[in-house]
Amino acid sequence: MWLPDRRTLLLSLAALAGCGFTPVYGPQGGGGALLNAVALSEPDDRYDYDFNARFEERLGRGAGPYALDVTISTGVTGLGSLADGQTTRYRLTGRADYVLSPAGSEEALIAGRTDAFTSYSATGSTAATQAAERDAKRRLMVILADQVIDRLLLDADALPQ
Repeated sequence: MWLPDRRTLLLSLAALAGCGFTPVYGPQGGGGALLNAVALSEPDDRYDYDFNARFEERLGRGAGPYALDVTISTGVTGLGSLADGQTTRYRLTGRADYVLSPAGSEEALIAGRTDAFTSYSATGSTAATQAAERDAKRRLMVILADQVIDRLLLDADALPQ
């Protein structure tokens, strides 16, 4: 039977400290600079709204020193089909190209691209299929927003102070 040992815990913490680990929201982490400091553009459609809502849920609504420009593109591919050719499952892919810049400037501080996918079933009624599609698109926007935030937080320590 395994019993926790204080020495193991202390050695683990020492190893983390020795490897240069810094919490992103800690005193030396760069994540604090992005909290409530990133302004997003107004959403054009429901899915831009879902992206912005998730972004603001994690980093707060910002009117601070940074502006984030995000271009989202999506695509749909049929995956499964019946013998009569009716598609039963769809794969929804998405790409987010993002640029973080100082508010009112075109200078790119952090730029990148992230990709994600999700899928939904089309075997139910028309209403069920439409609801599944809307949910899949919402989930895709949440995934893309989380990936963009994670990448921004990883590069946040390079932002000018």
